[in-house]
Amino acid sequence: MITPTQIRLFIKPGCPWCDEAIEWLTGHGISFVTLDVIRDPAARAEMLALTRQTKAPSIDVDDHILADFGADELETWWKKMGFKLS
Repeated sequence: MITPTQIRLFIKPGCPWCDEAIEWLTGHGISFVTLDVIRDPAARAEMLALTRQTKAPSIDVDDHILADFGADELETWWKKMGFKLS
């Protein structure tokens, strides 16, 4: 299993899928940085550059990107990437 070193979650406040992603990561004891793409134009531009879309949530785990997902897709992707779960 791989222990990620940098996890960044791009979110939009009030987005239920973003809230699910936060709950999933927090529930697994995973530390991450939250980037609000509504309030932070630089974060929005970076998310767009990384994902080529404006949908949230999007996550960057050590330069591996998953965009526009729900908690179920996040869990499947996390395991497929071989990232360690707490």
